[in-house]
Amino acid sequence: MNKKLKAVVSHHEREVAELREDRELAVEYLKAAMESIDNPEDRAAGLLALRTVAEAYGGLGVVAADAGISRESLYRALSANGNPTLKTLLAVLKAVGMKLSVEQDNHVVA
Repeated sequence: MNKKLKAVVSHHEREVAELREDRELAVEYLKAAMESIDNPEDRAAGLLALRTVAEAYGGLGVVAADAGISRESLYRALSANGNPTLKTLLAVLKAVGMKLSVEQDNHVVA
């Protein structure tokens, strides 16, 4: 009996591949996730999105080296319970070819 085996690709692996192939998608994906990073209840999603982008653009080992931090530190910083410093966040963004941007929050009443 000769059965053809289908390659099983996880959702995460497919997501990483799509982000790697489409730079604009990666930027928009990360922008959307980072909008909620200041909310403690949503912070994990933003950090995990940055981790996924890091996986797409070289892998965590390469990104960590480019950012000047250890791979273990990067894994911790970009985990669901991570709390990266601004220095780490900026270094990781630079390592994946992105930068931090600020814009006015129109939801805040002055």
